[in-house]
Amino acid sequence: MSEEPRPRRRAPGMSAEQRRAMIVAAAVPLLVEHGAAVTTSRIARAAGIGEATVFRVFRDKDEVLAACVNEVVNPDHVLRELAAIPPERPLAERLVEAAEALRAHLSRLVTMLGALTTSGYQPERRGGPGPGGPPGRGTTRESDMTAVRDAIVEAVVELIRPDRERLRLPAERLAAIFVGSLSNQFAPGAANAAVDPEELVSVLLHGAVRSEGSPS
Repeated sequence: MSEEPRPRRRAPGMSAEQRRAMIVAAAVPLLVEHGAAVTTSRIARAAGIGEATVFRVFRDKDEVLAACVNEVVNPDHVLRELAAIPPERPLAERLVEAAEALRAHLSRLVTMLGALTTSGYQPERRGGPGPGGPPGRGTTRESDMTAVRDAIVEAVVELIRPDRERLRLPAERLAAIFVGSLSNQFAPGAANAAVDPEELVSVLLHGAVRSEGSPS
């Protein structure tokens, strides 16, 4: 499906960081659909700017792709969603909402990285954003993903903490199992491993074995 070109617009007063963010926001959906084959001209049209504007804030197309990878890997959005879940709600409800937010984050991440890899781009070999952005060339994607996972696990620990006295396992261990179970659904070869969030949380909190006297 082709995108509708937006009217070109001038962006007076925009910082380089704001322009990069605008370009990345336009580019991510195109990369999901077309992979690394998408052109900077097409990205510029989707952003409603001229192609030359892209190269004022990115050195080349690889920098644009790397910034898009950094954007979908960045867990800030999902961390804000987790932090916004009311702690007074029942634990099961909190975890179901967390599972839904994490699945959305992981689905977006895996879909775009898969499209890029299929089209020949190797995200782990690339660096960070363009001029003025944080350093990134030479960073290892594996270490980035480990840091992201650790941040998400810690956020889930905070979500669980109000009920820690009721748990048979430490909150840290339960959070790691929870995040690992969700992540494994998006592992290579796990296309049919999707688990409903309510089902996952039910098994995690209550187990798979019926208690005595429970209905069949």
